[in-house]
Amino acid sequence: MNQGFIKVAAVTPKIKVADPAYNAGVICERLEEAYARGAKVIVFPELCLTGYTCGDLFLQELLLEEACEWLFKITESTCGKDAIVMIGLPMERDGNLYNVAAVICNGEILGLVPKANIPSYAEFYEGRHFTEGNQEPVPFQLGGKTIPFGTNILFQCETMHGLTIGCEICEDLWVANPPGTDHAMMGATIIANLSASNETIGKDEYRELLVKSSSARLLCGYIYTSAGEGESTQDLVFGGHNLIAENGFLLVQTKKFCCEAIYGDIDVQRILSERRRMGTFGKAPKAAYQKVAFRLNVTETKLERQFSPMPFVPKEEEKRNRRCEEILSIQSYGLKKRYEHTGLSTAVIGISGGLDSTLALLVTVRTFDMLGLSRKGIIAVTMPCFGTTDRTYENACKLARTLGTALEEVNIKEAVKVHFRDIGQDENVHDVTYENAQARERTQVLMDIANRENGLVIGTGDMSELALGWATYNGDHMSMYGVNVGVPKTLVRHLVKYYSDTCGDRNLSEVLSDVLDTPVSPELLPPVDGVISQRTEDLVGPYELHDFFLYYMLRCGFPPAKLYRVAKLAFAGLYDGETILRWMKVFYRRFFQQQFKRSCLPDGPKVGSVAVSPRGDLRMPSDASARLWMEELDKLG
Repeated sequence: MNQGFIKVAAVTPKIKVADPAYNAGVICERLEEAYARGAKVIVFPELCLTGYTCGDLFLQELLLEEACEWLFKITESTCGKDAIVMIGLPMERDGNLYNVAAVICNGEILGLVPKANIPSYAEFYEGRHFTEGNQEPVPFQLGGKTIPFGTNILFQCETMHGLTIGCEICEDLWVANPPGTDHAMMGATIIANLSASNETIGKDEYRELLVKSSSARLLCGYIYTSAGEGESTQDLVFGGHNLIAENGFLLVQTKKFCCEAIYGDIDVQRILSERRRMGTFGKAPKAAYQKVAFRLNVTETKLERQFSPMPFVPKEEEKRNRRCEEILSIQSYGLKKRYEHTGLSTAVIGISGGLDSTLALLVTVRTFDMLGLSRKGIIAVTMPCFGTTDRTYENACKLARTLGTALEEVNIKEAVKVHFRDIGQDENVHDVTYENAQARERTQVLMDIANRENGLVIGTGDMSELALGWATYNGDHMSMYGVNVGVPKTLVRHLVKYYSDTCGDRNLSEVLSDVLDTPVSPELLPPVDGVISQRTEDLVGPYELHDFFLYYMLRCGFPPAKLYRVAKLAFAGLYDGETILRWMKVFYRRFFQQQFKRSCLPDGPKVGSVAVSPRGDLRMPSDASARLWMEELDKLG
């Protein structure tokens, strides 16, 4: 429960129809299993205490009385147990029969939530037995105690900030205006659905779509538990299809036709972060609601949830290829609009033989092809200086020639040496002035060639470099349109690889392959024995770590301690905790110190859910204090 994680369970017991005593025994057994796994929110299916398929037996007084009796015994069994439990059963009130979810915690029934939408179509005939549930909660006497009865009840944990649970029952999810919508507007961060959804061809796919889309639309966790084996198969078959989702992502689901329990770690803090971020989340409904408090012990949730070490890069090849094609299109169409607006037909781009400038050149070529402009209007400029190696120089030239662009070489060594003399810089002192003077000279060359040719300088820097401030202010930091500003470094590599795999040009693929195999470097320090001596990741840290930090900090709002925890899980076996913490401190320090560079970024297209544009996603003061974040990091070690 610390850091917002809570383990939840969707449990489908193997029941017997119309046998509450047997079913209660199975439910209690499954509860013990869920407790042992550390589940704090445990959801059973609709009408599981009697079975959903009782038919007209629901009208028998004996069945209803026994179901109620065994509900009390299940409730007693939860005394001293640290979980909130939801169980489905039929319940009579004022001469009407309701399909309800009993919500139980620590030996107490907290409330009864009736099904709001009663289906009576196709294979369903619930209207024959059940009454539509009342919205506004009313007091109800049960077992000598008064409890609330109604759909508009939320169960709010007093010991975990943000944990508020609302209930739906089966059909409630499938209607045009589900009760869960109002629940979420009133603060529910988790929706539990007790269901008995039978299987027909393709229904599981639609069910999954509903659960994922509901959790996305309502920015919530969604626990869907369905009836399974043991229900009558007289006319229908129930597959026990259980699903747990969060914010549109499916965390886990069962295979059909089994009585499995599934467990998921829902991140309540992230749900709250998403809602704070989205100013259009919605207004609270006018209907009256009652909030019922409960308490859970605050414990460390043993995380079973997986965190991808590369959150910007899809694992599946097909999805990754689609993502790459979409990003290339966004970059190209962004640049295309800029050329249509300016009426220009020349691009100037500095090429180093590295990944970023290669991607920018590929995007520019794609743009010119879309516009029907000659590739000779793209002036690829190579500017060798003190740190340039033969490998990168040759790759830069090969790339331009293979793509059919114009190529210019401007050796900037002498110009930089003159500048050193002008400012009194010893060229044997390889400090930041030595490095940045080269970067600024390159930018000046590009800008002046663009003036000469009436063109635009296309920026090459990527989002990861901007997050770290790994760019020379008024050097490679500046351009007239930055096509890579929305692309993290870990994704740049995949975009170039995708282009290589799909271009259909063997010569181009060969040079792109060698670019992909070249270490990331600004090449501002002299090489050693002709080999790159300055590796970026040796200086600022592995980009796969920094991209991970960037995603979970900006996109998910994780504080440092939580980010450190999930990073250790994601990179287990690759980086130890000490290494992760070391580079986290570098990330946070640079992220805050270097905002001034992001505050005056050139235009460039956003391509994903994380971006650092000062005009869009990141309205951050350049002089904001990093104290809170650094102090939390210091506590970690």
